[in-house]
This record gives sequence, C-alpha cells and structure tokens, in this order.
Amino acid sequence: MNHIVVLTGAGVSAESGLRTFRDADGLWEGHEVTKVATPEGWAADPTLVLKFYNDRRRQLLEAKPNAAHLALADLQKDFKVTIITQNVDDLHERAGSEQVIHLHGELLKIRSTTHSHLIYPCRHDVKLGDLCDQGSQLRPHIVWFGEAVPMIEVAAHTTAQADFLMIVGTSLQVYPAAGLMAYAPTGTPTFYVDPRPALNSELGQRTHLTVIDKPASSGVAMACSAIRMSQR
Repeated sequence: MNHIVVLTGAGVSAESGLRTFRDADGLWEGHEVTKVATPEGWAADPTLVLKFYNDRRRQLLEAKPNAAHLALADLQKDFKVTIITQNVDDLHERAGSEQVIHLHGELLKIRSTTHSHLIYPCRHDVKLGDLCDQGSQLRPHIVWFGEAVPMIEVAAHTTAQADFLMIVGTSLQVYPAAGLMAYAPTGTPTFYVDPRPALNSELGQRTHLTVIDKPASSGVAMACSAIRMSQR
C-alpha cells in the first residue's frame, strides 16, 4: 500500500473558522505573537497567555472539520496516510484521520512547566495555580517560538518514507517544518495546495510537482483524485 505523507498548515484550519496570526500582520486574535507564543511572553505575563489559549480552546471546541479534513481521512480507504501538521487543533482526528503527527503541540492538552513528560488532556480553562502531579504550574502543550520541536525527527523519518507528498495550506516559511519536504525521496510526486502558493527553495527544486492554487476545501479533493487516478 502506497504511503501518502501530508504536510498541513493553518490554511486547512482557516476554513473551519480558526484564524492564524499570519493572516493579520503578525497579530494573532489582536495579540502580538511574542506576547502569547514565546517563553518570554509566558514569563512576563502567564495570566495573559493562559487566557489567550483558553479562548482559543473554546473556539476550537465549537469548530468542525471541513471538506479538506474529511477528504484526507477518506484517503485512508485506499492508502496509508500520515498527516504531519503544524496546526494545534484536533480537526484531523475528529475527521477520522488515524495517523497524525503534531509538530507544534496540541491545544487540547496541557503540560507541566518543569516536568515536560507530564501531559494531560484538557477541554477546560486553565488558570494560575493549576498544578501538575509534581506540584508545578500547568501551561499550554504548545511549542512556542524559540522552543525545540520534539517531533521533528519523527516527522523527517516519516517524510523519507513517502510515495506521494501533499502540502496543504502552509506558507512554507516556518522552519524546521518548512524543510521537511527535503526528506522526501527524489522524484516523489508532490502536490502543493494553496490559494496563494509560494515556492520556497526546497519546494521549487522538487521534480514531479503539481501546484493546485485552490483553497484546501476544494484543492485537497483534487489532489486526492489525482493520486487515485495515478494508481489505476
């Protein structure tokens, strides 16, 4: 069974109503990213950071998977599919995707500030004074700017096994995630779905590249159809 590796970014979730800071001149829901998505921001004002992610969590719980999420889940009927996402929502899982690697953490989880292996499910608001089992403050289970990306090696190893590569809804500007496509074997058929495609250096060098300049909700279906047709 051929292995489809899918790299997804904020453009997939945007059509479910989840905004990205890159859509608003560096602001994320009215906040400077440095204030809510960096270790320095956390150290300066943890109450603000907790409120920010509490608001995002509530928003996520009201959102629903869109046609792109559902099309990728449906692709599992015919192929092995692994999704590597920069998104922190659970919409791929809710759509039915079984193999999802979260590069930047998960909004519906929290973890200890001092014992990073202590991770808990979370569908509620978190406040100062909420502690892990070892007595340390809990924080969002999010990889902030300036922090290491724990799953990047797993993602690189997975990408190296791709028979097809699909890239959906990402500007391909944030590293190390943007460099993952370089791990795909030479000649791997690659589909890039984005209404405003921007070829970075790694993507521009790929052979067998198909650019689909459509939103994720319609473009993913086109890419899935092309992959299925190629196997007939």
